[in-house]
Amino acid sequence: MAVKKKSKKEKGRVKIDKEKCKGCGLCVVSCPGKVLRISKASNKVGYFPAEVAKKKKCTGCACCAVICPDACIEVEKYD
Repeated sequence: MAVKKKSKKEKGRVKIDKEKCKGCGLCVVSCPGKVLRISKASNKVGYFPAEVAKKKKCTGCACCAVICPDACIEVEKYD
């Protein structure tokens, strides 16, 4: 199994199911590192989902996943 290289600042990775996301923006507001933003492109249903704006500053805190009402966010935290 290959080990993924991480930058010194990267402590986690956010994964968003864009087809389930309704673009409510709660995750964007709750992110302390301002890693998330609302996309300019819509999903199949017509919502503008959240997306990762700056991958390398994710702290892995999972505030976005906890606050998401539709459970479309997963956070992988690195040791």
